[in-house]
Amino acid sequence: MMQWNNWTFNSDFILLGIFDHSPLHTFFFSLILGIFFMALIGNSTMVLLIYLDAQLHTPMYILLSQLSLMDLMLICTTVPQMAFNFLSGNKSISMAGCGSQIFFYVSLLGAECFLLASMAYDRYVAICHPLRYSVLMSHKICGLMAASSWILGSLDGIIEVAAALSFSYCGAREIPHFFCDVPALLTLSCSDTLTFEKIIFFCCVIMLIFPVAIIIASYTRVILAVIRMGSTESRHKAFATCSSHLVVVGMYYGAAMFIYMRPSSGRSPNQDKMVSAFYTILTPMLNPLIYSLRNKEVARAFMKVLGMDKATA
Repeated sequence: MMQWNNWTFNSDFILLGIFDHSPLHTFFFSLILGIFFMALIGNSTMVLLIYLDAQLHTPMYILLSQLSLMDLMLICTTVPQMAFNFLSGNKSISMAGCGSQIFFYVSLLGAECFLLASMAYDRYVAICHPLRYSVLMSHKICGLMAASSWILGSLDGIIEVAAALSFSYCGAREIPHFFCDVPALLTLSCSDTLTFEKIIFFCCVIMLIFPVAIIIASYTRVILAVIRMGSTESRHKAFATCSSHLVVVGMYYGAAMFIYMRPSSGRSPNQDKMVSAFYTILTPMLNPLIYSLRNKEVARAFMKVLGMDKATA
């Protein structure tokens, strides 16, 4: 039976990170800080626009605001700690800090999985059943979908952090990553983690494969419906909306499956760090751009907040 060890909690871990202080790595670090601030501004703007503009209080935009909020929290879970470690030269992180990172990171990843499936269902109903949209995708149902995404993600986070911190850790206690990621942490354990690794794989099947199945089924029906549309303008609008979502889904699920659904024997720390950086740092920055660049409603709301709609009227 796994037991909690007092010495485990009194010892810090060392995050090896992805950068040293060479000129090239300093440049890449500065680039990541720039991406971080862009993601911070972009996602905050999306959340505020959707909150302030009554015309955006529809299920599609409410779910989008939740995605932006999750992305905002996700990038704040990893980058500030990485920046502190790099700038201070102190690469240690306490057991409590590591546990907090695992909980928020896993919870937010899980929540986004289910939220993206909810967004796919929303587009399916809007395009395939437009006359029943207000019934099948009411504000109450939308709220339940968003709340369920947060709850299911949090449950996954609680399970994984409780299990991961129950193991004994020994040796150099150096995590080959820039944040406390469960697969990287398990490589330092003195305990037998095989059963837990199987549980993680099972959780990944539920958190990744099940939502992906919903997304594929929804968009298969959507694509068939769009092809049958008589109006070229309607077809273009539907494809524009759905393609944005599919780009995000492809980036997010592709990277997550690469990290969490490979056998531990085939893992490379450098590959894991690069892919993790992609979907924990770059994706949160890209999401607001992908959803807003071709979205006239978001552009209109932005102009309204700036007061430019009256000037151009």
